Amino acid sequence: MPADIPAPADPALPATPAVQAPHPRFAVGVLAFCGVVVAVMQTIVVPLLPHIPELTGATPAAASWLVTVTLLTGAVFTPVLGRVGDMYGKRRVLVASLAVLVVGSVLCAVSSHIGVLITGRALQGAAIAVVPLGISILRDELPPERVLSAVALMSSTLGIGAAVGLPVAAVVIENFEWHTMFWVSGVIGLIDIALVLRCVPESPLRSRGRFDAVGALGLSAALVCLLLAVTQGADWGWGSVRTVGLLVTAVVVALLWGAYELRVATPMVDLRVSARPAVLLTNIAALLIGFAFYANSLVTAQMVQEPKATGYGLGASLVVSGLCLLPGGVAMVALSPVSARISAKHGPKVSLALAACIMAAGYGVRYFTSHSLWLIVAGATVVASGTAIAYSALPALVMRGVPVSETGAANGLNTLMRSIGQAFCSATVAAVLANITFRAGGRTAPTLHAYQLVFVIAAGAALAALVVTLFLPGHRQAGAGTVGESRKAPGIREGGVRTAQIQEGA
Repeated sequence: MPADIPAPADPALPATPAVQAPHPRFAVGVLAFCGVVVAVMQTIVVPLLPHIPELTGATPAAASWLVTVTLLTGAVFTPVLGRVGDMYGKRRVLVASLAVLVVGSVLCAVSSHIGVLITGRALQGAAIAVVPLGISILRDELPPERVLSAVALMSSTLGIGAAVGLPVAAVVIENFEWHTMFWVSGVIGLIDIALVLRCVPESPLRSRGRFDAVGALGLSAALVCLLLAVTQGADWGWGSVRTVGLLVTAVVVALLWGAYELRVATPMVDLRVSARPAVLLTNIAALLIGFAFYANSLVTAQMVQEPKATGYGLGASLVVSGLCLLPGGVAMVALSPVSARISAKHGPKVSLALAACIMAAGYGVRYFTSHSLWLIVAGATVVASGTAIAYSALPALVMRGVPVSETGAANGLNTLMRSIGQAFCSATVAAVLANITFRAGGRTAPTLHAYQLVFVIAAGAALAALVVTLFLPGHRQAGAGTVGESRKAPGIREGGVRTAQIQEGA
């Protein structure tokens, strides 16, 4: 069939006109840049937290919500917007997510009121859905041989942004008025939107059916209850009525939601697909990898800032402590294509197993090298390197187990699992560092053993991810899509011209 003649499409759906697609290289670069910016927004406020009570008059408990609320909204909106993108257009929803980021940034830039700041941070957190949406666009738009490397880079932006965000925020805080970083993030968000509209084509692939609003509300309610209990349990008390009540409510709502999802025609999350070993085990591994990754980010900056009176602290400045994670971010950029080549040659299962081993080894280095700045940086970089390979392999495993039309929702769920792992890691690290302390230099500080225990727990999570990975099926599930595959009529992509694609059902 000639390239300029549309392929046959489902008569029930409108045909998509032929359009001139931008060069895929520009789309990959733009989407990866968007992913890094969104990920930076999740961590950029962390160095500012100790100063928020003084700057805003808020309590320390209220200030902590500047981080907690992004976790909550990111967890809720990532799978929901992934599904909306599958149904109504991935680029359209991605642009809307970036617009939400801009609005949130402006709110934080114009006010010092803690309520407004929390609202702005909630909007910034919702934009994390950009990453799974970008992965889905790349799967739809790129030729199969380029999908693995592009998806590897896009997925790694979550770790790259986290590594870049801390030192950037530290430099801004020490040299500029603190609202500046939110103005900058708003401007960059607008640039992102313009680049996406110019360089990223809209995928014509759509899922059929109606949006499952009840399923979205049920999933959101279960996630909010679970994550509130996990993130606030240390402050409220793990045995308090609020914490236990939220956990019980999360379980009950999740069970009711699951029963409903199994009966509805077009569910928010296709639990039958999600229960396939290839998908279920990948999501469990994502949770464990998210836990193992986040410990590295949480404790590195704090550890090197501990005063020398502790016997292990280096008394480093805020900027120096943030820069400790920067080599890890560079390593993640460099290793994304390496991970893609390993996955292409040996399969993403091998990549994920290798990544888990590297992360565990990195924490082994960290356990024994807590007194030297350069060795701390080396250990943190090894962990980040393993994270890069893992984050690159996870979406490839997901895409092998789900239909093409469900890529956005499935990758959104996988990203959600990483976020839940990070939430559990945050709670675990806070509990360990708050309860294993001693007096040093006139203040209470975590002991060296407390930090080492965090490294042991994180290494254990990485090894648990390795065990889960070994049980992954080594072949593609029946009825699933191949990485890089989208069902097209002949002549769909010739000479840079993209025509209509046959719709694939959910």
